[in-house]
Amino acid sequence: MSANESTRLSGAKALIKSLEHEGVDTIFGYPGGQILPVYDELYDASIRHILVRHEQAAAHAADGYARATGRVGVCLATSGPGATNLVTGIATAYMDSVPVVAITGQVPTAMIGNDAFQEADITGITIPITKHNYLVKNANDLPRIVKESFFIASTGRPGPVLIDFPKDIQNTIFDYVYPDKVQLQSYKPTFSGHPLQIKKACALIEKAECPVLYVGGGAIAANASDEIRTLAETIMAPVTTTLMGKGAFPDDHPLALGMLGMHGTRFANYSIIDCDLLIAIGARFDDRVTGKLESFAPNAKVIHIDIDPAELGKNIKVDVPIVGDAKVILKKILATLKLKMPKSSEWLRKIEVWKKEYPLDYDQGGSELKPQYVIQCISQLVRDGIFVTEVGQAQMWSAHYLQCKKPRTFLSSGGLGTMGYGFPAAIGAKVGCPDKDVWDIAGDGSIQMNIQELATAMENDIKVNVAIINNMYLGMVRQWQELFFNRRYSYTNMKGQPNFVKVAEAYGAVGIEVTKKSEVKDAIKQAQKSDRVTFIDFKVTREENVFPMVPAGASISEFVEYDRRP
Repeated sequence: MSANESTRLSGAKALIKSLEHEGVDTIFGYPGGQILPVYDELYDASIRHILVRHEQAAAHAADGYARATGRVGVCLATSGPGATNLVTGIATAYMDSVPVVAITGQVPTAMIGNDAFQEADITGITIPITKHNYLVKNANDLPRIVKESFFIASTGRPGPVLIDFPKDIQNTIFDYVYPDKVQLQSYKPTFSGHPLQIKKACALIEKAECPVLYVGGGAIAANASDEIRTLAETIMAPVTTTLMGKGAFPDDHPLALGMLGMHGTRFANYSIIDCDLLIAIGARFDDRVTGKLESFAPNAKVIHIDIDPAELGKNIKVDVPIVGDAKVILKKILATLKLKMPKSSEWLRKIEVWKKEYPLDYDQGGSELKPQYVIQCISQLVRDGIFVTEVGQAQMWSAHYLQCKKPRTFLSSGGLGTMGYGFPAAIGAKVGCPDKDVWDIAGDGSIQMNIQELATAMENDIKVNVAIINNMYLGMVRQWQELFFNRRYSYTNMKGQPNFVKVAEAYGAVGIEVTKKSEVKDAIKQAQKSDRVTFIDFKVTREENVFPMVPAGASISEFVEYDRRP
């Protein structure tokens, strides 16, 4: 049906038709009373619906789908607790700039504000954690609202949009016409970048002797990886990435510095301290990256490229701010640059010395199984895969020891740090990229927050593998307690741990327990060969710490020393 044709549809049916117009092929959701008309229409719809076991998992799965594919993820829930259970997932997507459209049922419009059964003001609740949200008050507005929601979620700085859909509007019959285009006078993202600013940036680049590229998740959202590599190789600048930017530049490239910041590599952090030009691309200078602001890149001119003008100068003084799409702007910079001779190799030699002097390292002696070794083995054996992480120590070890060569192959909750994100996000990533080998690197604490999604994966034949880095602690919190609270392990010892093998088997999945270094690779290979969801419970050293580490609020050059206790 074209935009010029109309037909009589219910609001619920119109929603499904509108989603089909937007190319939606999958919805992650959980039904309930105030969204039943939509679920009745889904019964015969072409869109695949995946029934999760908790609404938070629906939001995380939509998020993982979006990050892995670059398309908008969609989740669906009923009113009240169904809607509020989405909140953590929506906030996760908001903090990490992920395009998600969340649709919630709502009590009939006449009951709104009367404390009706399962009523919650979800538009009010989500104002701070959505890019925009809507309460549908008139069925005739629905097609426009859906069109605008997908446009807003996916353009400019991506982010989640929520549509709250009262039950009476779902049942209203109206003349359905889907709009051809979006007309939003107040929302017009800038893409091209100001020509004068681009010239200024090129002038700084041409003069710099010690440049560094600092790349964030915005570079992946802009599909700017090729341009970043070309720029780095053209000006011979080393590249450091944030947690969200991992994969934007190949981890095995000679110019790669790995992650910077609180748990960044020493050589990445030292390069920031000593560089004379910092080119920030799609990054927001957050506190986990900068540490003490006064000592961050103290000798550098700063070029900041970001599509969100609110980020420019927010935390760090910027010499050349450029608002726009990173891919577009980098192409213009590359076309404008006039380099008369190659950059001095002295800067790169200095960084090579740091790399040799301060390599990523851990104590590989003894008989205990080390988490770093497990993750290294996964990285070696999983080719062309997608890695998803939970939050905590396993997340940081993954950031260091997983070798990601392409964008959209490392998914993690960065800004919000959401425990329980990884497993449902891995399910979403596998749905969006069914031909990829998808692994969730989990802690034993995080995996239990959404472990019920084993049922979702098994019922829908969504083959993901989960590597549980099991130290029987809330590991990152325990690490802080060890280093800064005199080893007073207040409620971080996970004594009541389940048998993860039996939990997996109870759902019909495969469970494997690994206690020895010699068993690691065989277990990974077994998981790869299996046609079912596989949980591998790696029993690792209990008090292994994540290093490098910079204490909160310190300069990023002030490292806690590597713990070499026997």
